[in-house]
Formats: sequence, C-alpha cells, structure tokens
Amino acid sequence: MKINAKAFLFDFDGTLVDTMGGFADIAGNVIHEHHPEMSFEEARRRYLETSGVPFFQQLEIIFPGHPRNPESARIFEETKKEGFFNQHFSEDVRHTITELRRRGIITGVCSNNFQELIDRFVSREALVFDVVLGFREGFEKGKAHFEYVMQKFNLSRDELVFVGDSLKDADKARANGLHFIAICGTFQKEDFHTKDPSITTISNIRELLDL
Repeated sequence: MKINAKAFLFDFDGTLVDTMGGFADIAGNVIHEHHPEMSFEEARRRYLETSGVPFFQQLEIIFPGHPRNPESARIFEETKKEGFFNQHFSEDVRHTITELRRRGIITGVCSNNFQELIDRFVSREALVFDVVLGFREGFEKGKAHFEYVMQKFNLSRDELVFVGDSLKDADKARANGLHFIAICGTFQKEDFHTKDPSITTISNIRELLDL
C-alpha cells in the first residue's frame, strides 16, 4: 500500500516514546488506591482500554462524575513526570522523522500531555518537528489539533495522516476523515482490525518510509 501524504502527525505516548507500560502501572496504582473495589490488574486494563484522551477524561469514562476523579488525575500527572523524562526517542524514531523531513514531508507531534511537558521533552531531545502540539484547555488531541495543522500548512484531509498506538487514536482519525496508521504495541493488529479491517498497521515506525 502506498500513501500520498504531505504531512504525518504523530501521537506521542506509545507511538514516539515507550511510556505506555509505565503510565499504565501508575494509573493502575492510583485507581486501585482510590477505588479498592477495582483490582490493580483491572484498573491497568481500563487505563489502556481508554487511552488516547487525557487521564482526567479517562477517569470520567471509567468513573463518571466521581468526586475523587480530580485528585486521582492530579496524583497521576505528578507521579508520571519522573518516568516521562527518563524516556528518549529511539534511533528508529530519530531516523524516520529526519528522513521524512528530508523528503519534504511535514512532521508533527499531537499529544495529550500538557504543552509545557511536551515542549521540554522535544527540546531536550533535539529532534526537529515542524509542529509540536500538546494539551491545553479547549485544545486537545483530535479535531482541534488536526484542524490547526491543516490550516497552518494549507493541507486537505487526504494529505494529513495520523499515526497512533491506541484504539481511541483510530476513532479520532476516523471521526475527522483522516487516514490512520496504527503502530502495534499497546494494541495488536487484531485489535485494530476488529474495529476496522481497513486500518493500516505497522510494527516499527521505520515502516512508514516504505509507505
């Protein structure tokens, strides 16, 4: 399959950096501590199942309107910072992003991490993207980010490809009429194809260069 894209927009956690396992452990512990009726294993599973939106929104999916949700979200965001900055871009990521840009393709980061965190990480890693988007109130991964990139670079929907690792990433792309490429890891090929058999899946980011 060949894709004629002018721009690739990448999810961050689980797509560009291998943070999802650690984040799932933190989330599992936080949820189990505040909701002991739910086991750590189930809490971890629910975190992964709902990944792709900010954690405070995940909590509202799992425990709608629960008064402990804000405190759970605060603890999670504070605890994850240490592990977040212990991560680095892999050589595969560095090679792929550099080569895409060499070919004249726009590359961007589309993350639900807070903007300040994602800016610090990318700046520290000294890997150049054309645009880096994080979360702020009213501006999150999905429609807001997609439309910002299309307007900024004068792109049509069929010229922008979203690359992510979660089922909710696939939902966001489909809801906004974008082509989606799934990187397997957090979820497997079978998981994505159960949702939509037409989803393109890859196991390593370098495979984008062959598409």
